[in-house]
Amino acid sequence: MDMFFSFDIVYFFFNEEGFSSLPKIKRTLLYNDKNTIKTNNNLLQNDKWGIKIILSIISEVFFMKQVTTLFLKLAVIFIGILVLGLCIFLVPKIGNFAGELYPDIAYMKSLVLIDMYTAAIPFYFALYQALKLLSYIDKNQAFSELSVKALKNIKYCAITISTLYLLGMPLYYLMGKKVDPPSFIPMGLVIIFASMVIAFFAAVLQRLLQEAIDIKSENDLTI
Repeated sequence: MDMFFSFDIVYFFFNEEGFSSLPKIKRTLLYNDKNTIKTNNNLLQNDKWGIKIILSIISEVFFMKQVTTLFLKLAVIFIGILVLGLCIFLVPKIGNFAGELYPDIAYMKSLVLIDMYTAAIPFYFALYQALKLLSYIDKNQAFSELSVKALKNIKYCAITISTLYLLGMPLYYLMGKKVDPPSFIPMGLVIIFASMVIAFFAAVLQRLLQEAIDIKSENDLTI
């Protein structure tokens, strides 16, 4: 029966009269097969268009991520250059000004310079860690222990900067007493507050990222 049915299908492609003479059930089956093939072709075309759309969306998202990380890297580099300019041109003037305000305190200038330049070391180390974190995001390694370590280092650097300026606040208080308005006191407080805010957010991100990595590891083990 199958052999005759296959012969009828072949004969249909060469003789339309033969097709019309086939039993009604077989003709219905042939029509159904043709409709099924057309439906499958339409589904295949739809799948191709769907894949193209998905690939275009992924490429756009990847491009936006690259642009965003590039912008953030340029911002980090710009901040580093700006602070370097302040360290070269402004900090020596502040130290000289502190020495002129208190000529009877022999180490006033040196203490101010030491405090500010020492705080610049963890600042630049934090910028370096931020660049590393952005590079991990570019490489799709955001959810990794490397990113957690970078955030931890940024947190410690921010705490160190805040601590150094907190220790130097007596110096800035003495300078502010002889300056109207006392601008050095708000400057020190702003740096301390900003550093603590950065440390807080870095700690929160570090904890959330670590929890996400732990959950991902548990799911991988379960699968």
